Amino acid sequence: MRRTRLEAFSDGVFAILITIMVLELKVPHGAAFADLVEALPRFYTYVLSFIFVGIYWNNHHHLAHTIEHTTGGILWANLFLLFWISLFPFGCAWLDETSFAPWPTATYAFILFMAALSYNVLQKAIIHAHGPRSVLARAIGLPWKELISLALYVGAMGFAFVTPYIAHAFLVAVAVIWLVPDRRIERVVVAEEE
Repeated sequence: MRRTRLEAFSDGVFAILITIMVLELKVPHGAAFADLVEALPRFYTYVLSFIFVGIYWNNHHHLAHTIEHTTGGILWANLFLLFWISLFPFGCAWLDETSFAPWPTATYAFILFMAALSYNVLQKAIIHAHGPRSVLARAIGLPWKELISLALYVGAMGFAFVTPYIAHAFLVAVAVIWLVPDRRIERVVVAEEE
C-alpha cells in the first residue's frame, strides 16, 4: 500500500480534532471585558492544544515523506499515535471544566506524553520496515528534542499535584521547543532529491 492513504486518513483525523476543539470553545456569556477575561483560561487550553495538533500534523507530514511503502506495523503505529492525539479535545475540555485542577492537568500531561511516545513508536516502525540506512534512520540522529519533551511531560505530571501552574509552564516549554520546526527529515529528503 502506498503512503497516500495513510496521509489522507491522518490528515482527516487532524482536521476533525481541530474542528472538535474549536466547537468546544465557548464564547463569554456576557458582553463586558470581565467576561472576556474569565474566558481566557479556556482560550489558553484551546491555543495550547491547537499548537500541539499543529506540531504533530507538521511533523507527521515530514515523517510520511520517509515512507516508501506501508506495512501493518506502520499502520498500527500510526493509529496508536492518532488515538492519543484524538484525546487532546478530552484533555482540553476537562482542564476547562475544572480550572486546571491537579488530576485534569496530570491527565492532560499524560495524554501529551503518550502522544510523544507513540510518535516515537511510529518512527521505529518506519525504520524497522525500511531498514537502518533508510531516510528516516539517517535523519533522526540523537533525538534530543524528543527526550527533553518526554522529561518535561513527566515533570508536568508530577508538578500537577504540587502546583498546576508549573506543570503548565512545562507543557508550554515543550510547545515552544517544537514551534521551531524539526528540519532533520526535511534536510535528508531534500538532499536525496538533489
